[in-house]
Amino acid sequence: MFEFKDHQRLISADYFDINGEIVAIEQFGSGHINDTFRVKTTGGLARDYLLQRVNHTIFPDVEGLMNNINNVLNHLKEKLAHLGEEEVEKRSLTLIPTKSGALFYQDEEGGYWRMFVLLKDTKSYDIVETTKQAFSGGQAFGAFQKNLADLDPNRLVAILPNFHNIDFRLANLRTAIINDAVGRVDDVATLLQELFIREERMRKVLLMGNANEIPLRITHNDTKFNNVLLDVYDEVQCVIDLDTVMPGYIAYDFGDAIRTIINPAAEDAIDLDAIVLNIHLFEAYAQGYLQEASSFLTVKERESLIHGVLLLPYMQAVRFLTDYINGDTYYKVEYADHNLVRTKTQLKLVEELEKHESELIQILAKY
Repeated sequence: MFEFKDHQRLISADYFDINGEIVAIEQFGSGHINDTFRVKTTGGLARDYLLQRVNHTIFPDVEGLMNNINNVLNHLKEKLAHLGEEEVEKRSLTLIPTKSGALFYQDEEGGYWRMFVLLKDTKSYDIVETTKQAFSGGQAFGAFQKNLADLDPNRLVAILPNFHNIDFRLANLRTAIINDAVGRVDDVATLLQELFIREERMRKVLLMGNANEIPLRITHNDTKFNNVLLDVYDEVQCVIDLDTVMPGYIAYDFGDAIRTIINPAAEDAIDLDAIVLNIHLFEAYAQGYLQEASSFLTVKERESLIHGVLLLPYMQAVRFLTDYINGDTYYKVEYADHNLVRTKTQLKLVEELEKHESELIQILAKY
């Protein structure tokens, strides 16, 4: 049994039903939520694996989380089965159970661990650089949603309740204003006005859902670009990071993807003039996404996409400003006004999107 020491813990990957002999376990990736390690093995059927310690502070319902992931992966593999076993292994994550058949292992100190097969010859990007990459990203999330469109959302639990519920986020902001924990409310009066003046417009997706105009579906809920693995030719291979997969509305996934690819500036850019729209990347992503998703989207869902594009940066601004008013208790900050800068950046992105809304709608209609 190969063991390694990490933060004074002795954890063994040998609890999982893997092939080959473990020869090394090393830190892997740059994720901020879970601790991830690459498990290297040797032997005739050996392959490498990803061992992860789940952050059960953020995800307290580990059993529900892992059941969600297992249900989704099993459904995806059934949908892809016609491509053959080799392609199925490339295009979907493979969860490795423990030797007792469990989906995760809990160590003696209360830590939760899981394991996946490591997909070889893949790459991901933190920043979209080409229209080819944007198109592939759109294809990836469009196909992901399409393949899950006939899986009953009631089979999954809401791992992060109200995650994209704008009423919930605005209620938190109002509570923060009332409490004014560190005396910052007066200083952000103009920003608060800019947020609240847009409130009704930004409730559009939620109202459509409440009125049953758009269906509840299984959505990814963290569609930043580095959650797509591409092959060596920048062709789509696999969607990863399924911790937030749960019931939601299509517009949320589309909007969050656009939020992270359309603006070349950093999320905490101090120079607001650097926040501009890359319309070519928007069009490439929309083309790839709708190429896959058009077959199952309803008319109302297509209409909701532009509302999601406006909503997600707005919602992020609400969350950043709430944390700023609360005294920076949720997001990590590097300086006193970091969350304030982030708020202004997201609001500037909303303004740019509003200016180009008609152009973006025309692009969506084109595909």
